[in-house]
Amino acid sequence: MMGPVAEHETETSQAPAWAVGGRRMPRGARLLLASAALVTASAVAGQAVSGGGAPSAAAETEEGIPVTDSLTREKCGACHTADAKGNLSRISWVRTTPEGWDQAIKRMVRLNGAAVTPEEARHIVHYLGSSHGLAPEEAKPVAYFAEKRMIDETNIPSESLRTACAACHAFAQPLSWRRSAHEWKLLQDFHVALYSQADAQYRRPATDEPGDVFGQVKPVAAKPGAIPLTSGEVALAYLRKVAPLHSPEWAAWSQREQSPHLAGKWLVSASLPGKGSFFGTMEVSPGATGEAFATRTTLAPLSGGPVITTNGGGVVYGGYSWRGKAQTGIAGKPAPDSFDQPLREVMLFTPDRKSAAGRWFWGEYQEFGFDVTLTRADGAPVIGAISPGGIQAGVKGQTLTILGDAFPAGLTARDIDLGHGLAVTKIVSASPGEVVVSVDADAGVAAGLHDVTVGSAVLSAALPVWHRIAYIKVAPETALARLGGAAHPAGYGQFEAWGYDAGPDGKPYTADDVKVGVVDADFSLEEFRATWFDDDIDFVGKISKAGFFTPNLDGPNPQRSGNRNNYGNVWVVATAKSARDAHGQPLVGKAYLVVTVPSFKRIDQPEVAQ
Repeated sequence: MMGPVAEHETETSQAPAWAVGGRRMPRGARLLLASAALVTASAVAGQAVSGGGAPSAAAETEEGIPVTDSLTREKCGACHTADAKGNLSRISWVRTTPEGWDQAIKRMVRLNGAAVTPEEARHIVHYLGSSHGLAPEEAKPVAYFAEKRMIDETNIPSESLRTACAACHAFAQPLSWRRSAHEWKLLQDFHVALYSQADAQYRRPATDEPGDVFGQVKPVAAKPGAIPLTSGEVALAYLRKVAPLHSPEWAAWSQREQSPHLAGKWLVSASLPGKGSFFGTMEVSPGATGEAFATRTTLAPLSGGPVITTNGGGVVYGGYSWRGKAQTGIAGKPAPDSFDQPLREVMLFTPDRKSAAGRWFWGEYQEFGFDVTLTRADGAPVIGAISPGGIQAGVKGQTLTILGDAFPAGLTARDIDLGHGLAVTKIVSASPGEVVVSVDADAGVAAGLHDVTVGSAVLSAALPVWHRIAYIKVAPETALARLGGAAHPAGYGQFEAWGYDAGPDGKPYTADDVKVGVVDADFSLEEFRATWFDDDIDFVGKISKAGFFTPNLDGPNPQRSGNRNNYGNVWVVATAKSARDAHGQPLVGKAYLVVTVPSFKRIDQPEVAQ
């Protein structure tokens, strides 16, 4: 499933249509076949992409969303015809993210010859991404897609949906859109017209349907003599149900949306895999328009080290959705994992504009990135972060640093509350932006997450309390790296080992387990044995003791059997340096790593930050 007018920009290579049975058809027959295919594809794609003008709007039974922006009507109205209510065919019956509209305009330029300048395109994307966008509640579940996170999607409700909508792209691709029932069918027709594989996938007999409760499925049994239900039919019904054009969330947000008043000081709490935690501030000042802003950010690593300073800016869509970029201004070419690089920022602000969360990322495959949380500093006491990340039960005199803004003068130990079983015995130091305290933890305090309170300021569920590290997990648990360094850039990987307490029930790998923090560990690779005499570990690349994976070169390797590339799959193994099990052995965790070839076609929308 993809695009408005088709948002996915993947280009695939296929065998020539005129190659049959390994023989070349006569030139005349090839031309005749090509002409017929062009006419057929143009007819179907024309109906699906441009919507066929007024007939598409006439087929709609749902109310459209009028297009009120004059430039959008001027540039899009030649093909997308208007009706008496101000609707434009196709456009008024879809909603999506800024990235989705950016893809749509690129598609229109490439396939339909739409004539727009970059400035005009940015204006149209901003209008459509705001007035025909998503409500915050609709955008949050698929925010990982715009944040360029490489994750295993757990939101696919059935294997039939996976077959139809997640075999070629992320399931977040269709879930980033809202469409009328008619538009979802036109999108399916568009796929059939442009992607031959989509037709085959849609026609496959469905094996299951999403159940009434997520995670439960309804088996589909073919009835003798009946036409079987297809994966495409299951997908169409599901998307019409969960991603309709009109929703209560959109109706409410359309009334609530306001100009994004974000100027001022924000506290930034950030973490970067392999580098630790950071804390600092972002100063936001008004830009050229009410939705544009300039930024200056400072971040200091909590483990010590030089402060990072960036200057940049951002654009806000729909009153809450931030797309930005920032530069450090440092000359020279840094190491791939160095954070002294141009950053791209994707964040969602809460409707009350008190906080935001998202990712600031970089890399050839956006594989490096800060996980960030912003908290507005408006003059009232506020907590932004704590260090270190946890308190161990039964240990006295532990030091805890609380970072924030506008902490009142004259604080006493009684003004600091860490919850039951944790006693603040003294304040070591205090300033408006930092309070350092000494903490005694009862031996019998239950493992769990505690709130941190300083006066009237509260940071909820921020302080893990733990007894012992019962096991470790390697993050990410599944990862993808790409060969490179010869003809194409490499895609790297950074791994961490996280320690977990078994929780109040004392049983590891259960719901009450407590994620404590990063554990010191040595990293290595281990063969993932998929075939006899598997030797991927000798070719895929190397991992440092600190968990940084560097892939091998791209291209055929004469030293490998079959002159194959250096691709393969391996285990990433973390061996804890000090955390041990009940038998005194170091704790060990594993992650699965696939090392594959470079991505020769890339899909990206960096323009949305301009």
